[in-house]
Order: sequence, then structure tokens, then C-alpha cells
Amino acid sequence: MSDDGWVPPTVLLAVDLVILTLRGSRLQVLLVERGVEPCRGALALPGGFLNHAEEDLLTAAHRELSEEAGLAIGDLHLEQLGVYGTPGRDPRGRVISVAYLAIAPRLPEPIAGTDASDASWITADLAMSGQARLAFDHQRIVADGVERARAKLEHSALATAFCGPTFTISELQDVYEAVWGVRLDPRNFYRKVQSVDGFIVPAGSTRKTESGRPARLFQPGPSKALNPPMTRPTDSTEKEAAEA
Repeated sequence: MSDDGWVPPTVLLAVDLVILTLRGSRLQVLLVERGVEPCRGALALPGGFLNHAEEDLLTAAHRELSEEAGLAIGDLHLEQLGVYGTPGRDPRGRVISVAYLAIAPRLPEPIAGTDASDASWITADLAMSGQARLAFDHQRIVADGVERARAKLEHSALATAFCGPTFTISELQDVYEAVWGVRLDPRNFYRKVQSVDGFIVPAGSTRKTESGRPARLFQPGPSKALNPPMTRPTDSTEKEAAEA
């Protein structure tokens, strides 16, 4: 078939960033308030178009994070989450967005810049609930990012990064409950953690708990991948909503 006269469609390339952290024992996502049309006043993920044809996607992602939210964190690991290109997702034309994900502890307060009139941490539950008005298809992208984060806690030792240098089993459980959005049975959690070789190791000391009883302290072990994985509970008796 001849392609004489065929004109390729104009496609705009953008990046969006799902940045997740724990604040106040809640999983939170970084959102900005759009200061320009389209979707002015709506919450959105930090992101934007590439500056020029030669700009690398990952470079653009770090640049947008710095420009829109004031987070110039050079060592923040961004991994590609997915590509979003449903026709009509952006009223400005055919926009393909490459989304990146970062999950990190102790991230600072954002500072709005460029075309964002505000930037803040919002609970992931609120961002995914539909109660908060998110621009474009960003609610779907946030949900995909949260699901990736939850899976990471099943298969990697990421949860220990959100604890101190030493921590109790209860403190580690708090991380899992915050990210997974479920209440966990302490006895089952303890057994699962202890069954994963190299996940955590004893720190050789104890800490008094609120009840006054000493609790053993642990530190991250040598294993980065968990085998067997810390699978999320499926039994309805254990999956009590975290906000209940």
C-alpha cells in the first residue's frame, strides 16, 4: 500500500512523576496545583513536556521535579512506571506521557514553581478516591504507582529504609500497614518476617515500648530481594481498612 501523501500525526511527549513517601504513618504522594490551563486549579502530578528533541526522558523527569516542586534530589532513584497515551487524555493534543516512580523516606516539603501555584504531600488514599480532583488521567497513574509500591514491599527489603538504623518488629509492621493500607495481625507478621532469610537481623539490644516492656531491636539484613516474599494478606479477617 502506498504511503504517498501520508502525514504522521503530531505527538507531544511528556513525563509525569509519582513520588511516594511516608509522612505521619500515612502513604503520601506529591501533587501540585496547576496554575495554568488546562485543568487550572486541579491537582496533578509533577511533570511536563520535554524541553527539546534532544532532552533525555530521565533528565526531563528530574528537571520537572525540581522546577515544579523544588525537589532537586540528585540521588533520588526514578524508575519507569509506564507509558500513558489514551487518545483524549490531554485537551492540548495527542500527548504521550512516560511516568516515573520514586519511593523514598524522609523527603522534604515541596516548593511550588513554574506553572504550579502550590505543591504539597497528599495522602495516597485521598488522591485515588476521586474526592480530590486530579487533572488528566493522573488518578489512574497514582493508582498504578501505589500498586507498584505495594508489590515492592512484597518482594524487596524496601520497607526497612523507612525505619531508623535500628527498629522493632512493630515499627516495621507500621510501614507495611501504611503502604498496603491494611491492618496486620502482629503474630502472623512476626512469623512472616522471621521466615525470610536475611531480611532483618538482631541488633543486640532492646527498647522500651509504650507498655513499658522491652522490645528487641533489629537492623536491615543483607538480603535485598525477599524469599519467600512478604505476600499481602487476602483473608478478609486480616484486611481491616487502615482508617477503620
